[in-house]
Amino acid sequence: MTEPVRLAVVLLVDPHGRLLLQERDSGAPIAPDCWSLCGGHVEAGEDDETAAHRELAEETGLTDQLLRHWRTVVLEDVDGRDRPSRFSVWVAPTTATDDDIVLGEGRQIVFVDPHEIATLTTSESGGIILEEFLASAERPQLQREAARLPPELPNA
Repeated sequence: MTEPVRLAVVLLVDPHGRLLLQERDSGAPIAPDCWSLCGGHVEAGEDDETAAHRELAEETGLTDQLLRHWRTVVLEDVDGRDRPSRFSVWVAPTTATDDDIVLGEGRQIVFVDPHEIATLTTSESGGIILEEFLASAERPQLQREAARLPPELPNA
């Protein structure tokens, strides 16, 4: 059996219920010009949570989000990969805004209204994970938690 590609991805939800998404640029090796989740490969010797924090910091500049594991999703033959992909999905409420994002990768990383997500061209994996997340009880719960965070602590 082929070992899956290990990936850690992050979904942040703001007080308005918007999700932080990345629009990949045309030079991206996987899913160019598509919208997806922030995140990437888990490095050798790295655990999933460490990878999620590292990827979020590299791509957005956000360094102190209180991430929690939502679920692990294994997908076959997605995003042009010829082996399974194992996505460790991490979530957190946030009061961060688009102005707090320091773009480290991709065309843009912004908060997107859930109703607009269906109009975006997403990566295969991003579309699958987003569909599950949007249908879950976790999304509205995270929105409620984000609404209770003190505004002066955007990265809490």
